[in-house]
Amino acid sequence: MVSNLLKTDVEDILESAFTGTDGELLVVDPSDETIESIVEAGVDRTDLPEILMLADEDVLKDVMDDFLVASKAADLIDDGSLTVRELPEDADNSLFVSEDRVLALVSTDDRVAALSSEDEEFVDEVFSTYREAFDEAEDHRLRTPAISHVRETMSEEIGEEARADFDSVLDSMETARGNGDGLDEVTISLLVAAKNDALLYDISKWGEDVGIASKATFSRTKTRLEDLGLIDTEKVPIDVGRPRLRLKLGDDRLKDTSPDQLANVAESMLA
Repeated sequence: MVSNLLKTDVEDILESAFTGTDGELLVVDPSDETIESIVEAGVDRTDLPEILMLADEDVLKDVMDDFLVASKAADLIDDGSLTVRELPEDADNSLFVSEDRVLALVSTDDRVAALSSEDEEFVDEVFSTYREAFDEAEDHRLRTPAISHVRETMSEEIGEEARADFDSVLDSMETARGNGDGLDEVTISLLVAAKNDALLYDISKWGEDVGIASKATFSRTKTRLEDLGLIDTEKVPIDVGRPRLRLKLGDDRLKDTSPDQLANVAESMLA
């Protein structure tokens, strides 16, 4: 039995793929948009099937370069909802494959169609083929920490107010890459720390411990932001050793803005 499921976006296709899938769902050769949509859908649902993703290595690297996507994907991986492996060669189609159904995605500029088959023999063959390919594939190494761990440890190490500001900044952003398409996670962390008068030592130690970046990367980024006037520092004497640096926002435009506008204002100053 074959039927066409004409949809207007990937989210509608995902809903069709998730519905009625109680076991494993193989996702084969997804696009960057599909990967992002799966991650977003995953963090908002409690009824996900176990998702086994076989994706192109270059596509994965590009998508997971965005902290907003990668940190949520890491959460799904940690709780066992998602496993990501690298597709050794291109598939003929982007597929969603369960033990009961195959959905093949066909995209145009403004819509997505899913060609669906529930033919038992065909579905069994496709599922077994790609399940075997998945078993033999290499895991994709995700270096980004899970967002739940980032939030929890920020609350503990930097403070609840800083964590709330961090969440507001992330919620206001469409991407966090730091390549001209958005601030990166180190810059965001430093701006939030400066907004909350945190010590550079504390935020950089937290960032290194949680797996965001090294202390050296935090220090270099701090120097860049300080040179550009986004943050200031003041020395805080300690009993032993050199004084530590307290971070402060360095521009009135940043000081006077709300957390949900902090990223937009900072990006405009960095442009």
